Amino acid sequence: MNAVSTPAPGPVAGTPAAEAAPRRTPPSYPPDEASSRRRILRYAVPRWMIEQATERRLDGDWRGACAAANVDVTFDLAGLAREHGGAVAAAVEDDLLHLAPDLLRWHLPRVLAGRTTIRTGQTVTLGTYQGAAVRYLHLTTPAMVDGPQRLRLSFGRIERADRRGYHRHTLHNWTTLRHLWDARHTGALLERHGGGDRPPFLNADGTRRAAGELPTADPGPADPPARAEWAALLHERGEIEAAFAAVGIAVDPSPLELRWGAAIEPLPVLERLPLALTRLEPEIRLLDREGFGRRFQIPRPYRGSLLLEDGERTGELRIRIADAEEISGIPVLPEACWRRLPDLDALRHGDADPDRLHPLVRDALFPLREHPAGPAGPPDPRLPSPVRVRCRGDWHEVCFQDGVLQVPHSADEQRREQAMRAFGGAVAGCFAVAQAVSSGTGRLPKDLREQRRELYTRAQHGDTPGVLRLLDAGMDPRFRDGRRRTLLHALIHLDHEVLLPRLLAAGVEIEAVDHNQRTALHVAVGDNGSAALVRALLAAGANPHVTDDVGHSLAQLIRFHQRTDLDFLLALLDR
Repeated sequence: MNAVSTPAPGPVAGTPAAEAAPRRTPPSYPPDEASSRRRILRYAVPRWMIEQATERRLDGDWRGACAAANVDVTFDLAGLAREHGGAVAAAVEDDLLHLAPDLLRWHLPRVLAGRTTIRTGQTVTLGTYQGAAVRYLHLTTPAMVDGPQRLRLSFGRIERADRRGYHRHTLHNWTTLRHLWDARHTGALLERHGGGDRPPFLNADGTRRAAGELPTADPGPADPPARAEWAALLHERGEIEAAFAAVGIAVDPSPLELRWGAAIEPLPVLERLPLALTRLEPEIRLLDREGFGRRFQIPRPYRGSLLLEDGERTGELRIRIADAEEISGIPVLPEACWRRLPDLDALRHGDADPDRLHPLVRDALFPLREHPAGPAGPPDPRLPSPVRVRCRGDWHEVCFQDGVLQVPHSADEQRREQAMRAFGGAVAGCFAVAQAVSSGTGRLPKDLREQRRELYTRAQHGDTPGVLRLLDAGMDPRFRDGRRRTLLHALIHLDHEVLLPRLLAAGVEIEAVDHNQRTALHVAVGDNGSAALVRALLAAGANPHVTDDVGHSLAQLIRFHQRTDLDFLLALLDR
């Protein structure tokens, strides 16, 4: 009989999840995004990262804060002073001393669509400085969706962004959005996202407002959160033109005619966007005052972009859909200027707890909320717990202990099952679960899948302390993920100096392959692992003469990805 787990318990009464259970989420907050957001809030910025970065920032150690938040700094202030002068260097240093890199990571755009990683190929400008024309303090996001989640902080020119794709080389201007990264300005977060004395759809203490407390007519501009609620409710009811009219923006409903295929109707496109309607005009006016213009585009994943520009009447904004040729050269409106704050969406729909937010975000949104008794911020890892498995007509309990999945069967029973498997026989129950843990194939009970997700999602976001805590709690270091990858494959995200010796000592095979026949070394080379990790794997005996299931060798990957940092390996392979 196949192994199954007991049904998962429903939401606990009185919790945000329980309150949200009967609610239907709007098209602009679909279930797949809600799922991604829950995991982003839990895993993407671990609490230890926030605490370490904050401690170092408060000590005046901006480089240490960046290191704690997995941000690589590519410049030094002395060189900057030589090139641009002491005044520019001093202004940049002043910003760096107040940079909260953990908060910046918290607010970065995400891939979504079931994923939690940072959107790839994005450049975020943070500061401009008089005397350093066309040179910016800026951040670059990772190049690969599943690659290391490290960020690069640079100062200098920015290559022209390629605006043809939604996820491709987009330039985000955060110079007017300091509340997202500058610790001096975090208090502006509430006002910049539609709040007044409270956030939209929430009370000042972080609890959700009841349906009867929401507006049934336009409350006017004197009550910013109620006005934001009114516009959002119209938008969610599908009254798109009325929602925009409520905030003084005209909608051109004309479809975008294509050379082939059906025309693109703008109203359904607008309905699916998580728009912060009451903030669109103020954010564009602020950008205009700072000299960045009055016309902006909101790119879409496919054909056509939304264009925000002055309408026929002076001072009126208009939004319409436009083709690629028309929007060429028009700057992208930063997502943080037009998108509802994801944290507020999650709180409104019961997918988050205010005390589990980044502390700077929590304090900005709910300044009157009492502080929790324990530490604020994302939660600690869920430690492994026993799981019930259907086995031979009974319910058995399996659990991780001392680095092994313990099953309630004698040594003789386990030897018989191993012999049966060796001769091609099918295994079932507890033994099937144990095989799925070590092989990454087969069916796992739901609760064990959740434990696997806890381990590998923390690994993906560089949470080395979290992974170590799970291993210390007894989780099997040989536990493979759904792609048959081991923790050795995940070292591209983690501190390999700490984990590599431990994993090898625990018996994790250095030549183990995933579902694409890739070893840990192949992944390190092809998925942007560090040169130090590549050297460490080679020193541990990894075979450099490997290929994946389509025949890609390490030499081909090095050349394709232009990995000049791996010239030493290329020289070895070319001998």
